[in-house]
Amino acid sequence: MPQIRRQGSAGAPALAPLSKESTLAAEVKHLVVTGDMDTARDRFAELVDLQQRRAVRIAYHYLRDAYDADEAVQDAFVRVFRHIRSYREHMPFEVWFTRILINGCLDIRKARARRQRWSVPLPGATETTVAPIASKGLVPTPDESLTARERARQIARAVARLPARQRTVFTMCQLGGQSAAEVGTALGLSEATVRVHLFRAVHKLRKQLEHDG
Repeated sequence: MPQIRRQGSAGAPALAPLSKESTLAAEVKHLVVTGDMDTARDRFAELVDLQQRRAVRIAYHYLRDAYDADEAVQDAFVRVFRHIRSYREHMPFEVWFTRILINGCLDIRKARARRQRWSVPLPGATETTVAPIASKGLVPTPDESLTARERARQIARAVARLPARQRTVFTMCQLGGQSAAEVGTALGLSEATVRVHLFRAVHKLRKQLEHDG
């Protein structure tokens, strides 16, 4: 299995195995480079299966619309496969993919904002996005669904008001499941700086949610 070097506790480099996703991505890259496109597509389909659920969760958090989130995720996977030759094996695939996905979500939000400036709301139009609810495995009541949707909207509004860097760090760490070190690698920041941004983001979110609540 491919390995990457990380600093050990005594300052000596230590070898750590790459994730399954990173190993698959490296294999797909090799297959594309050598021209075995059919096998590359088959292996890439496995990579999509591993990342699909996590990717949808991140995109939905940014876009708050199931259709837009699905579009962003599919577009991100297309971009990844198209540019897989540029994937650097020493970087965790999850970090590389998350950065591509978030950039795509931001592009969709900008396009949506431009459309809304020139659109007229239809009479009786309502918000149709639904936030998922886990209520001990039971089907949520209408009141539970309404409460969960409102809470999800409050959180989304609070996250949207964060400074751009804090918002990105929070999303990658809390929703994307990346470590501070991985986020730092993706954004060109030190691990300590990432932790500072995350701490400040969480602090601001708590204050904002307490104020809104």
